[in-house]
Amino acid sequence: MAKKSITKRWIFNNLGVVVLALLVIDMVIVYAIQNYFYSSAKQYLVSKINAVTSVLSIHSQDSSASFSAEMRNMLETFNEKDKIELMAINSNGRVVLTSSGFSPDADDRMPDYEEAMEKNEGDHVYRLGSGEKILAVSMPISSMSNEYSAVRMVTSLTEIDNTIKGYAVAVTVMCLIIILIIVITGLYFAGSIVRPIRQISGIARKYALGDFSTRIDNDSDDEIGDLCTAINNMADELSTAEAMKNEFISSVSHELRTPLTAIKGWAETLMIDGGGSPDTMKKGVGVIVNETERLSQMVEELLDFSRMQNGHFTLQNANMDILAELGDAVLIYSDKARREDQEIIYDEPEMLPFVFGDKNRIRQVFINVIDNALKYSSAGDTVTIKAYEKGGSVIVSVADTGCGIKKSDLAKVKTKFYKANHTRRGSGIGLAVADEIITMHGGSLDIDSEGEGLGTTVTITLPAVKQ
Repeated sequence: MAKKSITKRWIFNNLGVVVLALLVIDMVIVYAIQNYFYSSAKQYLVSKINAVTSVLSIHSQDSSASFSAEMRNMLETFNEKDKIELMAINSNGRVVLTSSGFSPDADDRMPDYEEAMEKNEGDHVYRLGSGEKILAVSMPISSMSNEYSAVRMVTSLTEIDNTIKGYAVAVTVMCLIIILIIVITGLYFAGSIVRPIRQISGIARKYALGDFSTRIDNDSDDEIGDLCTAINNMADELSTAEAMKNEFISSVSHELRTPLTAIKGWAETLMIDGGGSPDTMKKGVGVIVNETERLSQMVEELLDFSRMQNGHFTLQNANMDILAELGDAVLIYSDKARREDQEIIYDEPEMLPFVFGDKNRIRQVFINVIDNALKYSSAGDTVTIKAYEKGGSVIVSVADTGCGIKKSDLAKVKTKFYKANHTRRGSGIGLAVADEIITMHGGSLDIDSEGEGLGTTVTITLPAVKQ
């Protein structure tokens, strides 16, 4: 099916309406000009014939004068005979005298005369048998004479029609000039829309193929410019997301390979040596269990992320004791912190209000945040955990003295696939999942850091259940 371009649609729709409107205007103006000239000519003839009938009326009242002789004299001395013909019509309705000396054909109709005999005045525009267009005005004088029934004036409209044609041509030329101006400006305007759209279309095809290197040239400050800016911003975001996705795949691959390598190595060692000494057996099994747990945690994070993306992430909400879940998470990482020469300081309050939520998901958030705090800290660093109530909310704060986060990275650390520090293990989706879980509970997860080497504080806020 043939493509309908914006330019063609504009030409056939908008320009068609404009041309039709100008055509109607042209016809109306030409009709008004014709009506004006014809009305002026008619008024002029009426004024002249009224003057003639006034003179004839005076002569008809003079009994000593011959009305017929006065009529002949008036026709012979008519001073505008070069452009107006004056006629006298007898009582039988025939033209018997004319100012030019030539009588019209007997077959020529005189509708103006017929109208005058009925309405006391008549005028009509028609063509003679010769094709000439004329204007005729008749006035009855039967009350003045028994011999004559009316006087008639006739003038040719050829000169007036030529003048009207000149005006019509001028108006038509003006309309054509207007149409030409509209076409030129319209094509320029349509082009200013079509060109960027074609550019956008071509670049969007590149984006669809995964090439985000090209940007749209934007030199306008209108809606098209806004669209170009939005698409360029979208390309930046897609490019960033693509880079983060690739980095995520690389990071996850590395994170999966490390525990798998450890598990495989120790499994082969235990299989070959038959376990060796009890200490070797215990150490090997411990490594396998720890690395398996690490793999399980990464798989769970990936599954949670997939469920969130597909909209299948659900919560099993109920009133919960948040201190119990936080205490379990702290207990899980206490031994790990001691092994890595790190300290967890947990300032546990006696009581906190209940929170309405999914306890397993909330514990998952606490585990993720505490794990990150230890992961991005070194030997000798401290992780301080506090929980308290403020303004109808339960607040949990996890502060570490680890490597910290650059100010420029703070706004991105909760973005999926993003890792501020590539020297530490992690998939880059744990915080994104944790933030989504807290948001689904109607709370917030805020991250703050004074800068690199100055530690990080994660603050979790959850609405408390009203007692």
